Amino acid sequence: MTKALNVLGQPLKDCSFDPLTGYFRDGCCKTSSVDTGSHVICARVTQEFLTFSLAQGNDLMTPRPAYQFPGLQPGDQWCLCAMRWKEAFDAGVAPPVVLESTNERALHYVTLEQLQQHAISA
Repeated sequence: MTKALNVLGQPLKDCSFDPLTGYFRDGCCKTSSVDTGSHVICARVTQEFLTFSLAQGNDLMTPRPAYQFPGLQPGDQWCLCAMRWKEAFDAGVAPPVVLESTNERALHYVTLEQLQQHAISA
């Protein structure tokens, strides 16, 4: 098994353990063919983004214990679906991203330049 890389071509760093994120709930934005949503962008969510996502039909604020989902608050880091981040980018409400923790798979959906416009440090 190969080591996952980030959008900078380096080993993928952890995104968040509190809340515990990742499609596999391992703190990292790793992916596989079973991750149909491509949860590969490590973002620090904002209230503006959470409200936008809710309006799109994806409530990221309400806890869903059955899915090990605590519900997000502004400032939490989370592995977002690449297409949802792109929709938010197009709407002008994309949350900041941690490039070192964003899976290279994100580049199938958005450009490095788009991500860099919203880059922050972990």
